[in-house]
Amino acid sequence: MRLLKIIIEHHDDGYVGYPLGFKGVIVGEGDTFDEALQDVKSAIKFHIETFGDESFDEPAAIEAFVVEAETAA
Repeated sequence: MRLLKIIIEHHDDGYVGYPLGFKGVIVGEGDTFDEALQDVKSAIKFHIETFGDESFDEPAAIEAFVVEAETAA
């Protein structure tokens, strides 16, 4: 069992979730936070069952940060 970091974003049309530390793209979605979380967890399970330990991007991130920053463009 691994402890994973999952980002859940809230958009106008629902929620999108994706995990950190994986090779490839894994995305889940839903109308609510919980639906998106369950969907991305299901996608993660499928990804691991399909690709095994090769799914993980090692070494895994220790921490993840969300910041706001201004840019010139």
